[in-house]
Amino acid sequence: MKSITQISSVIAATSVVLAACSGGGAGSNDPIKVGAIYDLTGATSDIGAFGAKGTTAYFDWKNANGGIGGRKIDFKSADYEYKVPKAEELYTQFVTQDKAVVFIGWGTGDTEALRPKITADKVPFVSASYAATLANPKETPYNFLVAPTYSDQLVIAQQYALDEWKKAGKGGQPKFAYLINNSPFGKSPVDAGKAHAKANGLAEPLEVPSQGPTADHTPQLTQIKDYGATHVFLQNVPSPPSKTLKDAKTLGMLGSVQFVCLNYCAHELTVKLAGDAAEGLWGIVPFSVDAEGAKVPLEFAKSKGINIAGGESGYVQGWYAAAIIMEGVDRTIKANKPLTGENIKASMETLKDFSTGGVAQPITFTDTDHRGSRATRIAKVQGGKWVIGADLLKSSLP
Repeated sequence: MKSITQISSVIAATSVVLAACSGGGAGSNDPIKVGAIYDLTGATSDIGAFGAKGTTAYFDWKNANGGIGGRKIDFKSADYEYKVPKAEELYTQFVTQDKAVVFIGWGTGDTEALRPKITADKVPFVSASYAATLANPKETPYNFLVAPTYSDQLVIAQQYALDEWKKAGKGGQPKFAYLINNSPFGKSPVDAGKAHAKANGLAEPLEVPSQGPTADHTPQLTQIKDYGATHVFLQNVPSPPSKTLKDAKTLGMLGSVQFVCLNYCAHELTVKLAGDAAEGLWGIVPFSVDAEGAKVPLEFAKSKGINIAGGESGYVQGWYAAAIIMEGVDRTIKANKPLTGENIKASMETLKDFSTGGVAQPITFTDTDHRGSRATRIAKVQGGKWVIGADLLKSSLP
């Protein structure tokens, strides 16, 4: 029979092994392993590179300043080329082989495809996708969104358009059209937008798939014009909408039709590519580069020679996506708990009005809602740059 001392030794040894397998607790010196995927060469690479630079810069800055809880961050990332199978392969590599305790993703299609694995693996996951399907903890308990969902964004944008229409004293009702990326990303907010339009007595919005960044958008715009749309909502990355705006100018639509971008179209690159055709464009801007909280990320980029010209907002967005999920890691360590997925998830759900220094709206997660924020501001292109309005607009979605 084993002595009490022997049994105690076995228990202690087992506890050490379990702690090591789960990432260690407070007092551990093991690196904190983080995995990430980005689109650097695929269909959304025009903005993907800026997000990647922001996240990478955050980890470099954090390690240079002592890491988290005195522990360095072992950050690994790769280009998945906006291909779902590649995303699944890299996720498995980083989580199964490299033992990442949290993960940073990118697109809607791949994040949605990974949902069953994320849930089964219990890996807290922050994505650059803001699809509403990722925000319900009952269905996706380990996914967290750091900006308003695309559905919230579209509802906010439509309500703003409706309010402005009424303020201007225009007769009748506005008519909405959606020119969207033909993907899960593009289609994500459509149902919510149509439901909002119906609830406000508007005609059902026209849904039109967008073409590529060099394609002629005249056929799509002609369809929208014939429908009589007063507002066109663009759910896409910058390159295709910039061509849309140029073609709309050629067709003489810019004076009579208001174009409105959701967040990935409301980007510095859209203005650069569209030129004067972007003047007067509206956009949803969840991340502000003019806020106090943007100073450190921007100064770090300058000090390290990181080229973020024309993509500052995407860079700062990537920085704070990493900062927010690592806040969950930090709180877990401070609570003297092992870095398991369950513990980090629970820590994330203690974030209440977490400040990003004004870059984003204060972030709150609960065990019933992983939408970090439901409010944003509208920006307008004036004099060749985005000018963010002062009014904070909140989504009416439950």
